[in-house]
Amino acid sequence: MNRDIIKSERSARARRALGNGAAYFILAFWAIIVLFPFYWMVLTSVKNYASYNSEYIPKFFTLTPTLENYASAFTAVPLARYFINTVIFTVLTTALMLVVTVPAAFAFSRLRFKGRDAVFTLFLSLMMIPYELVVITNYTTVTDLGMRNTFTGLILPSVTSVFYIYLLKENFSQIPDELYYAAKVDGTRDLKYLFKVMIPICRPTIVTITILKVIECWNSYVWPRLVTDDPNYFLVSNGIQEIRENGFGRENIPAMMAAVVVISVPLIVLFLVFRRKIMEGVARGGTKG
Repeated sequence: MNRDIIKSERSARARRALGNGAAYFILAFWAIIVLFPFYWMVLTSVKNYASYNSEYIPKFFTLTPTLENYASAFTAVPLARYFINTVIFTVLTTALMLVVTVPAAFAFSRLRFKGRDAVFTLFLSLMMIPYELVVITNYTTVTDLGMRNTFTGLILPSVTSVFYIYLLKENFSQIPDELYYAAKVDGTRDLKYLFKVMIPICRPTIVTITILKVIECWNSYVWPRLVTDDPNYFLVSNGIQEIRENGFGRENIPAMMAAVVVISVPLIVLFLVFRRKIMEGVARGGTKG
Protein backbone atom coordinates (compact mmCIF):
# COMPACT_ATOMS: atom_id res chain seq x y z
CA MET A 1 0.00 0.00 0.00
CA ASN A 2 2.79 2.40 0.99
CA ARG A 3 4.70 1.51 -2.16
CA ASP A 4 1.70 2.43 -4.30
CA ILE A 5 1.40 5.77 -2.54
CA ILE A 6 5.11 6.47 -2.99
CA LYS A 7 4.93 5.55 -6.68
CA SER A 8 1.90 7.79 -7.12
CA GLU A 9 3.67 10.74 -5.45
CA ARG A 10 6.77 10.21 -7.58
CA SER A 11 4.65 10.06 -10.71
CA ALA A 12 2.84 13.25 -9.73
CA ARG A 13 6.17 15.03 -9.05
CA ALA A 14 7.53 13.83 -12.38
CA ARG A 15 4.48 15.17 -14.20
CA ARG A 16 4.76 18.53 -12.42
CA ALA A 17 8.46 18.72 -13.22
CA LEU A 18 7.76 17.87 -16.86
CA GLY A 19 5.00 20.46 -17.05
CA ASN A 20 7.16 23.14 -15.42
CA GLY A 21 10.04 22.29 -17.74
CA ALA A 22 7.81 22.62 -20.80
CA ALA A 23 6.43 25.94 -19.54
CA TYR A 24 9.91 27.35 -18.89
CA PHE A 25 11.09 26.19 -22.30
CA ILE A 26 8.17 27.93 -24.04
CA LEU A 27 8.72 31.11 -21.99
CA ALA A 28 12.46 31.10 -22.71
CA PHE A 29 11.85 30.57 -26.42
CA TRP A 30 9.32 33.39 -26.49
CA ALA A 31 11.69 35.67 -24.54
CA ILE A 32 14.41 35.05 -27.14
CA ILE A 33 12.00 35.98 -29.93
CA VAL A 34 10.94 39.17 -28.14
CA LEU A 35 14.45 40.27 -27.11
CA PHE A 36 16.23 39.39 -30.35
CA PRO A 37 15.32 42.68 -32.13
CA PHE A 38 16.85 44.63 -29.23
CA TYR A 39 19.98 42.50 -29.35
CA TRP A 40 20.24 43.03 -33.12
CA MET A 41 19.76 46.78 -32.68
CA VAL A 42 22.57 47.03 -30.13
CA LEU A 43 24.83 44.69 -32.13
CA THR A 44 24.39 46.73 -35.32
CA SER A 45 25.06 49.96 -33.44
CA VAL A 46 28.57 48.79 -32.44
CA LYS A 47 29.60 47.73 -35.95
CA ASN A 48 31.47 50.21 -38.11
CA TYR A 49 30.01 51.23 -41.42
CA ALA A 50 32.55 49.33 -43.55
CA SER A 51 32.25 46.02 -41.73
CA TYR A 52 28.47 46.21 -41.73
CA ASN A 53 28.33 46.75 -45.50
CA SER A 54 30.82 43.94 -46.12
CA GLU A 55 28.58 41.36 -44.47
CA TYR A 56 26.80 39.56 -47.28
CA ILE A 57 25.49 37.16 -44.63
CA PRO A 58 24.58 38.97 -41.40
CA LYS A 59 26.72 37.95 -38.42
CA PHE A 60 25.22 37.51 -34.96
CA PHE A 61 28.33 38.85 -33.21
CA THR A 62 31.28 41.16 -33.83
CA LEU A 63 34.90 40.91 -32.75
CA THR A 64 35.65 44.58 -33.34
CA PRO A 65 32.96 46.64 -31.59
CA THR A 66 33.17 50.41 -31.85
CA LEU A 67 31.45 53.38 -30.21
CA GLU A 68 32.03 55.80 -33.06
CA ASN A 69 28.41 55.51 -34.13
CA TYR A 70 27.29 56.82 -30.72
CA ALA A 71 29.63 59.78 -31.05
CA SER A 72 28.16 60.49 -34.48
CA ALA A 73 24.64 60.37 -33.03
CA PHE A 74 25.38 63.55 -31.06
CA THR A 75 27.57 65.33 -33.60
CA ALA A 76 25.91 64.76 -36.98
CA VAL A 77 22.52 65.98 -35.71
CA PRO A 78 21.40 68.01 -32.64
CA LEU A 79 20.29 64.90 -30.77
CA ALA A 80 20.95 66.55 -27.39
CA ARG A 81 18.46 69.29 -28.26
CA TYR A 82 15.87 66.67 -29.23
CA PHE A 83 16.43 65.05 -25.84
CA ILE A 84 15.94 68.32 -23.98
CA ASN A 85 12.77 69.09 -25.94
CA THR A 86 11.41 65.63 -25.21
CA VAL A 87 12.17 65.91 -21.50
CA ILE A 88 10.39 69.28 -21.31
CA PHE A 89 7.41 67.96 -23.25
CA THR A 90 7.21 64.75 -21.19
CA VAL A 91 7.55 66.36 -17.76
CA LEU A 92 5.07 69.18 -18.38
CA THR A 93 2.52 66.96 -20.12
CA THR A 94 2.66 64.28 -17.41
CA ALA A 95 2.39 66.83 -14.61
CA LEU A 96 -0.62 68.52 -16.20
CA MET A 97 -2.18 65.13 -16.90
CA LEU A 98 -2.01 64.26 -13.20
CA VAL A 99 -3.51 67.65 -12.26
CA VAL A 100 -6.48 66.89 -14.55
CA THR A 101 -6.83 63.13 -14.09
CA VAL A 102 -6.64 62.75 -10.30
CA PRO A 103 -9.39 65.31 -9.42
CA ALA A 104 -11.59 64.04 -12.27
CA ALA A 105 -11.32 60.44 -11.07
CA PHE A 106 -12.05 61.58 -7.51
CA ALA A 107 -15.14 63.48 -8.61
CA PHE A 108 -16.54 60.52 -10.55
CA SER A 109 -15.82 58.04 -7.75
CA ARG A 110 -16.74 59.95 -4.57
CA LEU A 111 -18.74 63.10 -5.19
CA ARG A 112 -22.49 62.83 -5.47
CA PHE A 113 -24.08 65.13 -8.01
CA LYS A 114 -27.03 64.90 -10.34
CA GLY A 115 -26.30 63.14 -13.62
CA ARG A 116 -22.89 61.88 -12.50
CA ASP A 117 -23.28 58.40 -14.01
CA ALA A 118 -24.71 59.79 -17.25
CA VAL A 119 -21.82 62.25 -17.56
CA PHE A 120 -19.29 59.49 -16.89
CA THR A 121 -20.93 57.23 -19.48
CA LEU A 122 -20.83 60.05 -22.01
CA PHE A 123 -17.21 60.66 -21.04
CA LEU A 124 -16.33 57.02 -21.65
CA SER A 125 -18.01 57.16 -25.05
CA LEU A 126 -15.23 59.51 -26.14
CA MET A 127 -12.99 56.45 -26.29
CA MET A 128 -15.05 55.31 -29.29
CA ILE A 129 -14.00 58.31 -31.38
CA PRO A 130 -11.20 57.38 -33.83
CA TYR A 131 -7.86 58.95 -33.00
CA GLU A 132 -7.57 60.37 -36.52
CA LEU A 133 -10.68 62.50 -36.03
CA VAL A 134 -9.33 63.88 -32.76
CA VAL A 135 -6.01 64.71 -34.39
CA ILE A 136 -7.73 66.63 -37.19
CA THR A 137 -9.84 68.61 -34.71
CA ASN A 138 -6.89 69.37 -32.46
CA TYR A 139 -4.71 70.37 -35.40
CA THR A 140 -7.34 72.82 -36.66
CA THR A 141 -7.78 74.32 -33.20
CA VAL A 142 -4.06 74.66 -32.52
CA THR A 143 -3.47 76.20 -35.96
CA ASP A 144 -6.32 78.71 -35.55
CA LEU A 145 -4.92 79.75 -32.17
CA GLY A 146 -1.46 80.25 -33.65
CA MET A 147 0.18 77.66 -31.42
CA ARG A 148 2.07 75.66 -34.04
CA ASN A 149 5.80 75.30 -33.35
CA THR A 150 5.28 75.98 -29.63
CA PHE A 151 5.45 73.78 -26.56
CA THR A 152 1.93 74.92 -25.70
CA GLY A 153 0.61 73.46 -28.94
CA LEU A 154 2.52 70.25 -28.32
CA ILE A 155 1.35 69.80 -24.75
CA LEU A 156 -2.27 70.94 -24.47
CA PRO A 157 -3.98 68.19 -26.55
CA SER A 158 -2.24 65.50 -24.44
CA VAL A 159 -3.01 66.65 -20.90
CA THR A 160 -6.03 64.41 -20.42
CA SER A 161 -6.84 60.76 -21.00
CA VAL A 162 -10.21 59.06 -20.72
CA PHE A 163 -8.58 55.71 -20.09
CA TYR A 164 -6.38 56.95 -17.23
CA ILE A 165 -9.35 58.67 -15.58
CA TYR A 166 -11.36 55.46 -15.88
CA LEU A 167 -8.51 53.34 -14.47
CA LEU A 168 -7.96 55.65 -11.51
CA LYS A 169 -11.69 56.07 -10.90
CA GLU A 170 -12.12 52.29 -10.60
CA ASN A 171 -9.20 52.21 -8.17
CA PHE A 172 -10.65 55.05 -6.07
CA SER A 173 -14.01 53.25 -5.98
CA GLN A 174 -12.42 50.30 -4.17
CA ILE A 175 -11.79 52.46 -1.08
CA PRO A 176 -14.68 51.92 1.39
CA ASP A 177 -17.24 54.71 1.54
CA GLU A 178 -17.11 54.54 5.35
CA LEU A 179 -13.68 56.22 5.30
CA TYR A 180 -15.09 59.12 3.32
CA TYR A 181 -18.16 59.54 5.52
CA ALA A 182 -16.04 59.36 8.68
CA ALA A 183 -13.73 62.02 7.29
CA LYS A 184 -16.70 64.26 6.45
CA VAL A 185 -18.05 63.86 10.00
CA ASP A 186 -14.66 65.03 11.30
CA GLY A 187 -14.93 68.10 9.07
CA THR A 188 -12.31 67.03 6.51
CA ARG A 189 -12.59 68.81 3.20
CA ASP A 190 -12.75 66.80 -0.02
CA LEU A 191 -9.39 68.06 -1.25
CA LYS A 192 -7.68 67.16 2.03
CA TYR A 193 -9.31 63.70 2.00
CA LEU A 194 -8.06 63.19 -1.56
CA PHE A 195 -4.44 64.02 -0.68
CA LYS A 196 -4.32 62.44 2.78
CA VAL A 197 -6.29 59.23 2.17
CA MET A 198 -7.05 58.34 -1.44
CA ILE A 199 -3.77 59.24 -3.12
CA PRO A 200 -1.59 57.38 -0.57
CA ILE A 201 -3.78 54.27 -0.81
CA CYS A 202 -3.85 54.33 -4.62
CA ARG A 203 -0.20 55.33 -5.08
CA PRO A 204 0.66 52.20 -7.17
CA THR A 205 -2.01 53.04 -9.75
CA ILE A 206 -0.97 56.71 -9.85
CA VAL A 207 2.65 55.65 -10.36
CA THR A 208 1.49 53.32 -13.13
CA ILE A 209 -0.43 55.93 -15.10
CA THR A 210 2.46 58.36 -14.62
CA ILE A 211 4.95 55.89 -16.11
CA LEU A 212 2.59 54.96 -18.94
CA LYS A 213 2.10 58.64 -19.73
CA VAL A 214 5.86 59.21 -19.76
CA ILE A 215 6.26 56.33 -22.21
CA GLU A 216 3.40 57.67 -24.33
CA CYS A 217 4.94 61.15 -24.46
CA TRP A 218 8.42 59.84 -25.20
CA ASN A 219 7.12 57.76 -28.12
CA SER A 220 4.75 60.41 -29.43
CA TYR A 221 5.26 60.85 -33.18
CA VAL A 222 2.16 61.77 -35.18
CA TRP A 223 1.08 64.84 -33.23
CA PRO A 224 4.56 66.43 -32.85
CA ARG A 225 5.17 65.79 -36.55
CA LEU A 226 1.97 67.65 -37.45
CA VAL A 227 2.36 70.75 -35.30
CA THR A 228 6.13 71.24 -35.56
CA ASP A 229 8.19 71.81 -38.66
CA ASP A 230 10.83 73.81 -36.80
CA PRO A 231 13.80 71.61 -35.76
CA ASN A 232 14.07 73.65 -32.57
CA TYR A 233 10.91 71.89 -31.36
CA PHE A 234 11.60 68.38 -32.66
CA LEU A 235 11.28 65.51 -30.20
CA VAL A 236 13.43 62.38 -30.28
CA SER A 237 10.68 60.42 -32.02
CA ASN A 238 10.22 62.72 -35.01
CA GLY A 239 13.89 63.65 -34.81
CA ILE A 240 14.68 60.14 -36.03
CA GLN A 241 13.32 61.08 -39.44
CA GLU A 242 15.51 64.19 -39.40
CA ILE A 243 18.46 62.00 -38.49
CA ARG A 244 17.73 59.72 -41.40
CA GLU A 245 17.19 62.45 -43.97
CA ASN A 246 19.77 65.07 -42.98
CA GLY A 247 22.07 63.34 -40.53
CA PHE A 248 23.56 59.97 -41.39
CA GLY A 249 21.79 59.19 -44.62
CA ARG A 250 19.62 56.22 -45.46
CA GLU A 251 22.56 53.85 -45.96
CA ASN A 252 24.36 54.35 -42.64
CA ILE A 253 22.30 51.83 -40.69
CA PRO A 254 24.81 51.38 -37.80
CA ALA A 255 24.70 55.10 -37.00
CA MET A 256 20.91 55.05 -37.19
CA MET A 257 20.79 52.09 -34.80
CA ALA A 258 23.10 53.91 -32.38
CA ALA A 259 20.71 56.86 -32.31
CA VAL A 260 17.75 54.54 -31.73
CA VAL A 261 19.59 52.81 -28.87
CA VAL A 262 20.33 56.16 -27.22
CA ILE A 263 16.68 57.17 -27.56
CA SER A 264 15.37 53.82 -26.27
CA VAL A 265 17.60 53.43 -23.20
CA PRO A 266 15.68 55.86 -20.91
CA LEU A 267 12.39 54.03 -21.45
CA ILE A 268 13.97 50.61 -20.96
CA VAL A 269 15.58 51.73 -17.70
CA LEU A 270 12.32 53.34 -16.55
CA PHE A 271 10.37 50.15 -17.17
CA LEU A 272 12.95 47.91 -15.49
CA VAL A 273 13.01 50.11 -12.39
CA PHE A 274 9.23 50.45 -12.03
CA ARG A 275 7.99 47.20 -13.59
CA ARG A 276 6.61 45.90 -10.29
CA LYS A 277 4.76 49.14 -9.65
CA ILE A 278 3.26 48.98 -13.13
CA MET A 279 2.04 45.40 -12.66
CA GLU A 280 0.71 46.19 -9.17
CA GLY A 281 -1.12 49.30 -10.34
CA VAL A 282 -2.75 47.59 -13.32
CA ALA A 283 -3.80 44.66 -11.12
CA ARG A 284 -5.34 47.01 -8.52
CA GLY A 285 -7.14 48.99 -11.19
CA GLY A 286 -8.63 45.85 -12.69
CA THR A 287 -9.77 44.29 -9.40
CA LYS A 288 -13.13 45.19 -7.96
CA GLY A 289 -13.87 44.96 -4.22
